[in-house]
Amino acid sequence: MKIVQASKLENQPWKFLQDNIALENPLVLVFANRFLLEQEEVITDIRMQFPYEHLVFGSTSGEIMRCNVNDNSITVTAIEFEKSNFEIVTENILNFDKKAKPLGEALYAKIPKTNLKHLFVLSEGSFVNGSSLIEGIEDKLTDAVSITGGMCGDDARFLKTLASYKENPKEGEVVLIGFYGASLEITFASFGGWVPFGPERKITSSKANILFEIDDQPALDLYKNYLGDKASELPQASLLYPLNVTPEGKNEPVVRTILSINEDNNSMVLAGDVPVNSRVQLMMASVDGIATGAQHAAEIAMRNRKSSPQVALLVSCIGRKLVMNQRVEEEIEQVQEIIGKQTAITGFYSYGEMAPFNGQMACELHNQTMTLTLISE
Repeated sequence: MKIVQASKLENQPWKFLQDNIALENPLVLVFANRFLLEQEEVITDIRMQFPYEHLVFGSTSGEIMRCNVNDNSITVTAIEFEKSNFEIVTENILNFDKKAKPLGEALYAKIPKTNLKHLFVLSEGSFVNGSSLIEGIEDKLTDAVSITGGMCGDDARFLKTLASYKENPKEGEVVLIGFYGASLEITFASFGGWVPFGPERKITSSKANILFEIDDQPALDLYKNYLGDKASELPQASLLYPLNVTPEGKNEPVVRTILSINEDNNSMVLAGDVPVNSRVQLMMASVDGIATGAQHAAEIAMRNRKSSPQVALLVSCIGRKLVMNQRVEEEIEQVQEIIGKQTAITGFYSYGEMAPFNGQMACELHNQTMTLTLISE
């Protein structure tokens, strides 16, 4: 495997982490600030620096490269596989009446299946229901294929996100990358470090990812009561106080970030499904708790690996970044300490993370976690 990485701060020259060698048919991952990806001259510059066919673009809430976390920047990681290969397909949610499950089904129908080992999802993050997207992809998936990925971001603005494959970045796009080959070793993990607080309640009215009532009370009113003075800062304040949701019949909770609120009907739109009869609690976090959570995710991903990872794709949540503030790079450093300094680290801060629970294969949408995908061949 050959890897070339580079980053560029706004109005600054490119900085290459390795020699800028010519690669043969690489997978090129471009993570960048949304405003930069909207500029034609920026895209032209990226294509000149990386004159390859398979460019995948995604907007972010912060760009990760090595142990650095930047805003208003571009990070590029080009990966040339020696023994393995990849395939990339796309669909646009706007062609599916914003219904994510049929989009997921269409994506999986298009991806070649022979020797498929792992799928990585890079999704529009503003209005795609990540839970439904995963459900669609998994509908006819075999148990041998794992899924990880993330929802694109737009800093903490929640206005729009961009993604694409080959084409210039655009709204509504969902990209699915398939990895193939017997020599590939891909491990993954997702962990938060947030702590539930307050009484455990029950979701009594919801529809998919829209939450209407908790304990038969308007969900937004109840949530505002908990936030107190911070209620005036919604929906951004909700990133600091997500919901811990345990669906009926399941033991493992998922964390749900609130993407938007509707004052007219006292509802909240979350990043993933919140089924009726789920148990729910508020959550909070400390800087140390988040950093420790990232370390734990890395430990899980490294458990039982046969070889050292060559590439690490990190998807961490915008809420974690807001809590950690100027100390945000500490969680990346915790990851690097576990996976090794020889591993090429790239990734982004997101509106949602995708990975199975520890020891399982079925993928889940998470919020407020550090999610790792470790790749070697």
